[in-house]
Amino acid sequence: MSECEVIPVSESACAQKINLDEPRYDQEYYSGRAKHFFLTTNPLNLFVANKELDEAKCLIQRYKCGKMLPRGTTDDDLWRAKSLYDSAFHPDTGEKMTLIGRMSAQVPMNMLITGGMITFYKSAPAVVFWQWLNQSFNALVNYTNRSGDIVQTDKQIITSYVFATTGAVGTALGLNALVRKMPPLVGRMVPFAAVAAANCINIPMMRAQELKHGTPIYDINGNKLGYSTVAAQQGIGQVILSRIAMALPGMVITPVVMDYLEKRGTLCRYPWLALPTSLGVLGLCLTFATPLACAFFKQKASLPFSKLEKELQEEVKKKHDITQIERVYYNKGL
Repeated sequence: MSECEVIPVSESACAQKINLDEPRYDQEYYSGRAKHFFLTTNPLNLFVANKELDEAKCLIQRYKCGKMLPRGTTDDDLWRAKSLYDSAFHPDTGEKMTLIGRMSAQVPMNMLITGGMITFYKSAPAVVFWQWLNQSFNALVNYTNRSGDIVQTDKQIITSYVFATTGAVGTALGLNALVRKMPPLVGRMVPFAAVAAANCINIPMMRAQELKHGTPIYDINGNKLGYSTVAAQQGIGQVILSRIAMALPGMVITPVVMDYLEKRGTLCRYPWLALPTSLGVLGLCLTFATPLACAFFKQKASLPFSKLEKELQEEVKKKHDITQIERVYYNKGL
């Protein structure tokens, strides 16, 4: 039996009752987007075997094609498969994403890396290591979750990575030098300032091809209309804001808690508590901040047709009836 083959039945239990091209919850509302991202960023998705992910993809494909489903398949089974598919496969290319590049890896990876940045923020070597590790991880996430089907060469990827990482490390070291004589709490805030600044460098650099060549845009029926740099700029700007908001609670609340424990002398008496305390507070913050920040903007973003670059508007007019196109849609990335 092939990977996607199932035992046919005379009647599908779920014959085209739901639209699997769209998330389960209404994306027009923030609450619906938050529910969607709580599912797709769930760290437990990282432990789902590749076989189960492939089976979920096959089930969705069969359903969309109107083919028979396994006996006993329910709506909940389809939505579960949809959730797994969204967490592991790229929405534009359909390719399985690198494990730690998936949004479901954000909480555990950021908990570890951010904990290190906040705990070991005083020495230059530690700052360099943790900022390098953080930006290396962010570069992988940004590339994995990029919008569209733009292909980057190895040289372009390496160049973007070097510029993004160098900028982040330089920002952190510069800020550390500025706040050296300030209160410890200010020094503990440096990692957040560096991360916020670095996001403004890292994300555009790792998605430079989109800024140069544009991101794919579609009409309301999913027909590709071309590539728009305006859509790319808008989408990348939204992702930057979401990433900064994602980092803010953990990287601000955690330093406040650690500074309080330090002033009370708790960390002097029990220095081994520093890292687990940081990780605990960060884990709690990130568990909620990650999906809530991702939900700030729709992943299937849109903009008025009139806002596209003039050259693209002219190209679309030659091939399509623009009286039917009021808005265009694109994947902004995550």
